[in-house]
Amino acid sequence: MIAQLQGKLVEKNITDVVIDCGGVGYLVEISLHTYSLIPEGELIKLYTYPLVREDSHRLFGFMEKTEREVFKLLLSVSGIGANTARTMLSSLDPNQIAQAIASGDVRTIQSVKGIGTKGAQRVILDLKDKILQVLDNPQLTIVASNTGREEALSALETLGYMRKQAQKVVDKILSTQPDATTEQLIKQALKQL
Repeated sequence: MIAQLQGKLVEKNITDVVIDCGGVGYLVEISLHTYSLIPEGELIKLYTYPLVREDSHRLFGFMEKTEREVFKLLLSVSGIGANTARTMLSSLDPNQIAQAIASGDVRTIQSVKGIGTKGAQRVILDLKDKILQVLDNPQLTIVASNTGREEALSALETLGYMRKQAQKVVDKILSTQPDATTEQLIKQALKQL
């Protein structure tokens, strides 16, 4: 198994890169998140995940170990293949995906092209416990345990605020006050929006 590649960046495209390692050029498929993190220059190091099927051999690359772990978790969900997992990591960064899964945010997962309501619910159901173990981020558990978060976000959206903007403010409030009630969340969010 190829766990990482380090070598000369020969070619850089939005969906893949070619890395020369000791005279062998490896075609590595990447997400837009990884593409945005690849530094300008000749040398590159990617964490990789080989996917071997009877009809294809594919190599996926990630600038961060966290992104690779989220990718592997997404592949474990029935109905989520490599292309869908890569699309998710291109649409949302790994922390946004983890946040959505931990908090049960079906709408955010469903916003990814190719994932419907049932698919989003399956991702959340299958990965809710696993995502917290893979990503050592205490804020995820805080947000996940607050049931008033979704109610506050829905209320703010009804009042005309953009969901992503409201989400950032509500999550910021929850990081300092994890036991805030729905009413407190809405009041404090309105002051900051």
